Amino acid sequence: MNNLVVLVDTKDKETGVMDKLEAHQKGLLHRAFSVLIFNSADEFLIQRRAASKYHSAGLWSNTCCSHPAPEESISDAAKRRLKEEMGLSCNNLTELYHLIYKVEFDNNLSEHELDHILIGFSDNKPKLNSDEASDWKYISYEELKKSIAENPDNYTFWFKAIFEKTYRLMRKQRL
Repeated sequence: MNNLVVLVDTKDKETGVMDKLEAHQKGLLHRAFSVLIFNSADEFLIQRRAASKYHSAGLWSNTCCSHPAPEESISDAAKRRLKEEMGLSCNNLTELYHLIYKVEFDNNLSEHELDHILIGFSDNKPKLNSDEASDWKYISYEELKKSIAENPDNYTFWFKAIFEKTYRLMRKQRL
């Protein structure tokens, strides 16, 4: 398990490495990625985070997310974590954009991430790693938007921040 994160500046230039928990305790900006998988009907593959996660446990989120190890590319890390979390292989991952966000949690941890957003396509059913996710489903944009509007506390902060823009860019790319 990768316990180190890559600290970065706002231009994604590496400034050091740190233990993941310490970076989350100190709220330091670090490199991350979020993968969103879509099926042939353009539905999102979302997961419910495992109850044992140290923050955002039990919340619905994007297909997978994590942090690249030092000297690991975003693409390689995303493929690795997609396999580890969801039991899926997806070699056609494409990075669309990145954003910086910061959110504080009730347990004195925070996420301060430069998050690279990647998409891929698959109709396969995942084989969940129960340490990472407790459930999954494919869901349409319309259903997801309605669910987030009605139950925003059921979704992770970062997923709410990226799902609409990512969907628009995915649709534009597929045209």
